[in-house]
Amino acid sequence: RNRTEPYELSVTQSTEVALGRSLSTHLELEISNLTRTFEEMRSDKVRQAAELIYRAPHVWVLGLGVDEGFARYVRLLLARLRHSVMILGINQGSWAEDLAMAGPKDALLLITLPPHQAVLKPILAYAATSRLNVVIVTDRSSMLELQRHSKVVLPCHAASFALGPSHTAVASVLRLLCLTLASIGGQGGEPRAESVAAIPEEL
Repeated sequence: RNRTEPYELSVTQSTEVALGRSLSTHLELEISNLTRTFEEMRSDKVRQAAELIYRAPHVWVLGLGVDEGFARYVRLLLARLRHSVMILGINQGSWAEDLAMAGPKDALLLITLPPHQAVLKPILAYAATSRLNVVIVTDRSSMLELQRHSKVVLPCHAASFALGPSHTAVASVLRLLCLTLASIGGQGGEPRAESVAAIPEEL
């Protein structure tokens, strides 16, 4: 209780939730999430996370439940910038095989907002044993708990009216992380991005 901020992810528990709210009210909350996230975000932490991903032999991306969609999104962005970017556990029941391929100095990019699934803790324990460099994008209330399992935590404000936490700030932070990675790589990522863009035309 002492580690959490004095508000919940859901701004209200009323049955009159988002569907009954105006566009301006929804926009105000989303802008607040974005503003507070980036006002509190440390640029050195974003840079550190990007460097871990840049230098990793392989990059594994993980999102469970609703967060899996964002794992797929950031995996595509990262694949335009570097090689060997894979989603962890993309095939049902393939945790053992995927984790067996992960090795020391690989990077694990984890996207997780509450409620966190039970399988998350053993995966993070295995990542520590295998000496993976873990980067976590999560909400602020989970930051203290998850930073014990990671090199870098990038916290986001995720308040919402209903239907779970808002992912607006999460999507923006993931994009910032990829843009920072591109700046670290300099011109090195451009040929790969051009090659990726040319393949659909060939197909």
